[in-house]
Amino acid sequence: MKIAVLDDWAGVAETMADWSRLKAEVTFFDQPLGDALVEAMQPFDVICLMRERTPFPRKVIEALPALRLIVTTGPRNLSIDVEAARARGIPVSGTRSRKTTTSELTLAMMLALSRRLIPEVGRLKGGGFQGQPGRDLAGLRLGLVGLGTIGAQMAEIGALLGMEVSAWSPNLTAERTEVLGVERAGSLVELAERSDVLSVHMVLSERSQGVVGAAAFEALPEGAIFLNTSRAGLVHREALFEGLRQRRPALAGIDVFETEPLPTSDAWRAALTEFGDRLLLTPHLGYVTEKTWQLFYQDTVEAIEAFVAGQPIRRL
Repeated sequence: MKIAVLDDWAGVAETMADWSRLKAEVTFFDQPLGDALVEAMQPFDVICLMRERTPFPRKVIEALPALRLIVTTGPRNLSIDVEAARARGIPVSGTRSRKTTTSELTLAMMLALSRRLIPEVGRLKGGGFQGQPGRDLAGLRLGLVGLGTIGAQMAEIGALLGMEVSAWSPNLTAERTEVLGVERAGSLVELAERSDVLSVHMVLSERSQGVVGAAAFEALPEGAIFLNTSRAGLVHREALFEGLRQRRPALAGIDVFETEPLPTSDAWRAALTEFGDRLLLTPHLGYVTEKTWQLFYQDTVEAIEAFVAGQPIRRL
């Protein structure tokens, strides 16, 4: 059996699980394969994916005659055409995932921006000392676009910090907000109008594509922070850039991008120059923690063992 582990950008997948248990040939790919994907995957019986880093649409699945199993890290992966795999009798298995990593990163970005950590560290490195004062989060208003698992965690974090918390999503119910002690906004614009920090926590779908756009940014109050640690497609990028020019939002923290790894010529990199310390970009770190990856890859090994035993587990 030949096994491919894709998109191991950090070069650590081999150390995160005991792959020797599989008694198979395991190849780790630490660079995106792009147009070379189909050719490179021809020999492999099992292909292991890291979240949505490499899409697996029907045309790719149908072009791999040796393929017998797909395993993705995480409990779902919308970039895999699961129906195309089923049509060929190829099981698609997922893994468990830790539930707190993204909310932890979101909190870190919120604190870093509000307390001016990046520019103040730069000032210290440059030989200076204190610059402008930061902003207290206690007493500010946290607006959550989406109130699922991560949104609910952010609501709890906001409350612990002494923030007022509101939320909006297309299907958000009064019952959900009442249980979590969160105020429900009537629209996204209404949420933005009363959010000193606006943070996105929604699932990307055709319906939610570009849901946060110019109207929401224009509605933000002076000094507002905008955060997106969810999916790039939820936010209209050019509207955000124009909003930053108008200081609505005043500051932004972004962890997710339309193309990953981020190309050197990407507009996001130019935005770092244009907006300086007002824009904090991180390289999709929301789920990049040691314990998360140990869970991902240990479950991946377990899923392959279960497949070999004739009992595929955690099917998507």
